Amino acid sequence: MNVVLPKLTQKLCYDMALWMISLDILIGLLFPFMMRWLGLPASEVYAPRFMLACLAAGLIVAVANFLVARWVVAPRLRRLSSQARNVEAAIRQATDTNNWQHCTPEKCQLTIDSADEIGETGRSFNDLVDALLLSHAVEAAVNEFAHHLTGKLDLEPMSEEALDRLIEHTKADAGAVIVEEAGTLRVTAQRGIHGLTDPSNSEPIRHCLMSNQQLTLSLPKNITIDAVLTRFQPRQLVLIPLAFKGVPLGLFLLARAQEFNQHAHRMMTLFQQSFALALNNAQAHHQLQHLAVIDPLTGLYNRRFGITRLNEEFQRAARTETPLSLLMLDIDYFKRINDEHGHLVGDRVLVEVSQRFRQLMREDDIVVRYGGEEFLMLLPGATTDNARVLAERICRTIDKHIIETAHLRLRVTISIGLACFPEQEVNSPENLIAQADDALYQAKQTGRNCVCSAK
Repeated sequence: MNVVLPKLTQKLCYDMALWMISLDILIGLLFPFMMRWLGLPASEVYAPRFMLACLAAGLIVAVANFLVARWVVAPRLRRLSSQARNVEAAIRQATDTNNWQHCTPEKCQLTIDSADEIGETGRSFNDLVDALLLSHAVEAAVNEFAHHLTGKLDLEPMSEEALDRLIEHTKADAGAVIVEEAGTLRVTAQRGIHGLTDPSNSEPIRHCLMSNQQLTLSLPKNITIDAVLTRFQPRQLVLIPLAFKGVPLGLFLLARAQEFNQHAHRMMTLFQQSFALALNNAQAHHQLQHLAVIDPLTGLYNRRFGITRLNEEFQRAARTETPLSLLMLDIDYFKRINDEHGHLVGDRVLVEVSQRFRQLMREDDIVVRYGGEEFLMLLPGATTDNARVLAERICRTIDKHIIETAHLRLRVTISIGLACFPEQEVNSPENLIAQADDALYQAKQTGRNCVCSAK
């Protein structure tokens, strides 16, 4: 049973002195009656001198007890208080200077040399300091994480940076970043994970994205994982969804041979928020870049981007003395299609012709919507003969293709002009375009649905 005496003053030592003096005086008063109970003569124990001697002895013992307690307890309390003030000053200085090198958990600790209430007070103070330093370390880690992601707009480097830091702060053994793009899932970074070529086949991953809730899988020993194969035997998998304003963007996948502790889960939550924002910015930037170079109707590169690439390819061809062919393609009688069937049908023709171009072009070729119904096709490394073979194949394919709408079945043809550097003596990309345009005019004059080369 814990007995707590009432406070008499605002100071512990004064309270202790008053209670000791009162208690020892009371004992001094009761001592003669105890002696009488033990059988001593009443004339002796009740004598004034004996009574005063008992009171004096009680007072002396009280003073002695107080001095001993003050000499034993007070120095330890003062030492504890002094250390606590030093720790407080160190924390305050570290906060002001943002330099925490001299305020580590080892340096900012009280020395505990007792197992009593004073020692427990010191241990509680140390626990408080540990919690404070841990909170600062977490805040610093999150700020550093956000700082490193700021300005990173390339998805793969940003994902690798985020994954490395998350693994570092959660003590995970392996992990991956999975991002949703145009309805498909793609692994943009991975560490210690293999066999994760198609994340969409994983039921836990799909569930995590659909529910937008963290999913923790504690695995028994010697289990085989179907969708996620790691280079070690995992004990626990954690899937952390990444969403921005409720829209799922992807997820973190972390694996560990031991279960993640509470601190690790806290770091997951904090990093989740920062990375989701950075991921949304990266995807928005990527989309803007895509829109800046892509023709919205056909999905081909637009004229501005095409001219830039033509300049680059022309300079490379001139520097390396390799051929560069250019096709200029035009849909025959396209204005008649618009006039007779409307612009919606005309747009459908542009889309389907563009799709055929993409199917027929080589891996390094570049197709550009040059304007209206005109297209450019850049063929790096292709000679005139190579380019003519491709151009004639395009003409035949378009001629055979039937474009179906709700009420129509159309067939269109195209005319193609061909120019090649250095076979054509041109000194600029503009001259190469002019040569291809002249060849296209010849194809139109020849009767359309054919290929003509620049002379």
